[in-house]
Amino acid sequence: MISQEQLEKELEGIIANAIREDVGDGDHSSLACIPPDAKGRAKLLVKDEGIIAGIEFAKMVFEYVDKDMVFETVLEDGAKVKYGDIAFYVSGSSRSILLAERLVLNAMQRMSAIATKTKTFVDLLDGTGTKILDTRKTTPGIRALEKWAVKIGGGENHRFALYDMIMLKDNHIDFAGGITKAIEKTKSYLKETGRDLKIIVEARDLDEIKEILKSDGVYRILIDNFNYEDTREAVRLIGDTCLTESSGDITEETIRYYAECGVDYISSGALTHSVHNMDLSLKAV
Repeated sequence: MISQEQLEKELEGIIANAIREDVGDGDHSSLACIPPDAKGRAKLLVKDEGIIAGIEFAKMVFEYVDKDMVFETVLEDGAKVKYGDIAFYVSGSSRSILLAERLVLNAMQRMSAIATKTKTFVDLLDGTGTKILDTRKTTPGIRALEKWAVKIGGGENHRFALYDMIMLKDNHIDFAGGITKAIEKTKSYLKETGRDLKIIVEARDLDEIKEILKSDGVYRILIDNFNYEDTREAVRLIGDTCLTESSGDITEETIRYYAECGVDYISSGALTHSVHNMDLSLKAV
C-alpha cells in the first residue's frame, strides 16, 4: 500500500476534482436564493444500518470548501450505526454547506457500504487467522476512498496500483514465456532499476505452484480459482516458503471454507465493486 503522504495527495486530488466537476462556475441554486452572509447548521442523518465510514473525509471536504466551517464529530469512522443516528454536525456559511453536500453524501454512502461489506467478511473469517484483502477492482478516480473504507471495515489493503507491487498474473506469465522466465525477468528488472517491490505470482494449478516454488524471492503466491482440496494441497506444498492468497469468485458462502484451508489472505473484488450504498442524508437543523 502507498505511504500516508501519497494517500493524502490522492484524497486532495479527489476532492479538488469532485468540486470542479460538481460546481463548475458556481452553485447557482444557492447563489440565487441564499444571502452571502447567511449562516446555517446541518446534521448527517443515518437512514440505514451498517458501518459508518467517511466522516473524516467529510471533514476534509468541508475544510476544503470553507476553512471557517465548524465540524462537530458525533461518531467515529468504523462505528456500527442504525436508522436515526447522527454522525456529525457542521455549521457555518449556508452556501458552503450546500456546495459540499453532494460530494460528502456520495463519498460517505459508498464508503459506508464498502466498510459494511468488509466487516461482514471480517466477521466470517473470525478465528481462522486469515485476513481479507481488497483488489484494484475499484471505481476509477476514487480508489483511495474505497481502499480507505476497506480499512475502516477491518480489512487489509492489497497493492494500491500498478506501481507499488509486482503482481505476475496469467497474462504476464503467458506473454513472458512461462512462470520461471517471468520471475527471473522481474528480478533482473528490479535489480537494474533499483526498485524494492514485493513479488506476487499467480498460480492456475498445482503444477504451477510447484514451478513457482523453484524460484526464490517470491513474497506471496496467488492461489487463483482453486477448489478446496487443491487449495489445501497448495498450502501444504508452499509451507513457510512464502505467504498464500486465495482469490477467484469467493463469496460470503464460501469464504470460511477457503480460510479453513489455511491461506494467509483472501482477496475479493466484491468488497468494492458489488455494494449497495448506505442511505444517508444531510439535513438542516
